[in-house]
Amino acid sequence: MQTPSSFKLLTYSLGADQPPRAGLLVGEQVFDAAPVLRGGPSPGGVSMLELLADWDASLAAIARHLGSGPAPVAALAEVVPHAPLLYPGTVYGAGANYRDHVREMARVTGRTGVVDPKAAGNPPWHFVRPSRGCVVGPNATVAMPPGCTQLDWEGELGVVIGRKVRHARVEEALRCVAGYLPANDLSARDLFRRPNAQPGTPMHFDWIGQKGFEGACPIGPWITPAADVPDPQDLALSLWVNGEIKQQSNTSEMIYSVAEQIARLSRLVTLYPGDLLLTGTPAGVGAGRGEFLAPGDTVVLQVGALGTLVTHVRGPEDAPAA
Repeated sequence: MQTPSSFKLLTYSLGADQPPRAGLLVGEQVFDAAPVLRGGPSPGGVSMLELLADWDASLAAIARHLGSGPAPVAALAEVVPHAPLLYPGTVYGAGANYRDHVREMARVTGRTGVVDPKAAGNPPWHFVRPSRGCVVGPNATVAMPPGCTQLDWEGELGVVIGRKVRHARVEEALRCVAGYLPANDLSARDLFRRPNAQPGTPMHFDWIGQKGFEGACPIGPWITPAADVPDPQDLALSLWVNGEIKQQSNTSEMIYSVAEQIARLSRLVTLYPGDLLLTGTPAGVGAGRGEFLAPGDTVVLQVGALGTLVTHVRGPEDAPAA
């Protein structure tokens, strides 16, 4: 009998002209998720957000469904993959959350006397990005934003929220996690500062320009349930550009753990099923190397055994002048 820890969650379609729907991946076989919630086949399928809405009930229903010996709808190689969480409720991104990356960016910007924010008593820091325009899936081709010549990669561990949580304590925070996935938190470095705004003021910075462009948040290829990730702080993270290793680290190097980040965010806002947390990137980004992505490049990210996320880059879309 299959158990809840023997599957992955994915969003797929059976053809390029077919709508996306949630599925269960067991080995190399894809099972439709509609019977889990509907009790039988459903022409329109169900979405990942529907599956996550009552995650505890869904977990039990998935175990029953897989245990009944259902027939797969297709092999993994036969389906069209989409972003597994299509689309997140809110995407939260952690800034400067690996010690080596903090030192790397301090060197690039010429800052000295960098203070460990956690040792100084400061809480984790996050930004929010759009979800529908930003989030793309495995093997997506992302267009460089118009005017951007410094498109940067940032390999990260993504955390999918599966239970509503507010004011969580650190020791209980991971209970709200449905699963984990690789995420590439792309950054348009040269679009971060508005050229005609006064330096040093809040209006000088353009977070949408840097982090909110189309395709800025590739995720996938699937969601690995939390039961299969005993320790999210012990996952190797590696990223390659055109086959050359750029980032190689481990989630143990985070300044603030996943649990600490969830606890902090849940003090500020209520986290809901289907929200997505990107937990920061280690050293090795393009800004630290003085090199950036260009049309034709391919980025490959691996985080632990969570799957391989491949992203392709192309030139900017034609757009009318603002």
